[in-house]
Amino acid sequence: MKLIAVGKLKAGPEQELLARYRARLRPKLEVVEVPQGRGSPTEQKRREAEALLAACPDNAFVIVLDEGGPLMDSPVFAAKLQQWQETGRLVCFMIGGAEGLDAAIIQRADALFSLGKLTWPHMLVRVMLAEQLFRAQAIQTGHPYHKAGRP
Repeated sequence: MKLIAVGKLKAGPEQELLARYRARLRPKLEVVEVPQGRGSPTEQKRREAEALLAACPDNAFVIVLDEGGPLMDSPVFAAKLQQWQETGRLVCFMIGGAEGLDAAIIQRADALFSLGKLTWPHMLVRVMLAEQLFRAQAIQTGHPYHKAGRP
């Protein structure tokens, strides 16, 4: 699996937490950071899209985190992740920059999903995705995904 994201995650709690989840994931989650675009918002998105797409193999299964994507609970995400992995293609997650995603990224996506209707800092989204990947793997192997029982 590969996470391709705009911007560099600086040292700090987010980086430490991301490293903790990445160490638990099998297969490993490779993280590729591409530079933030410069110029007008449209130009920024265009440049970021070029960099995101360049970091992703042509035959990859691309999943884009986008506020317009469908919402999923953890069990549904776990099932989707298994389906994506069963394609036999490298699974690449993409996270855009502060201005959002260029239409070229949405068009290239094999799947979209949203982490919710709230706005999250892009650097924190990496940690949230890594945690959900770990949780999905736990669900796939039959481990409970939270300690409290469901009503």
